[in-house]
Amino acid sequence: MSKSQFKPKALEYLRMVEEKKEKLVITHKGKPVVQVVPYEDESEKMRKKLGEEILEYVDPLEPVGLEDWDLLP
Repeated sequence: MSKSQFKPKALEYLRMVEEKKEKLVITHKGKPVVQVVPYEDESEKMRKKLGEEILEYVDPLEPVGLEDWDLLP
């Protein structure tokens, strides 16, 4: 989207980015100059990522399952 298209409806486009969780690229003379992306809480993002990768072992001497080796550092 060109800067001239964006400017008169900037708030509308910002709401759209927020609601649809999609990025918006603004151009100048056909070249991308600005990318508007929805805000994402980095700590929440990291918690989700870690939650998918953390293993819990009750007995530290218990052998690791074959499917869990990829998750270990």
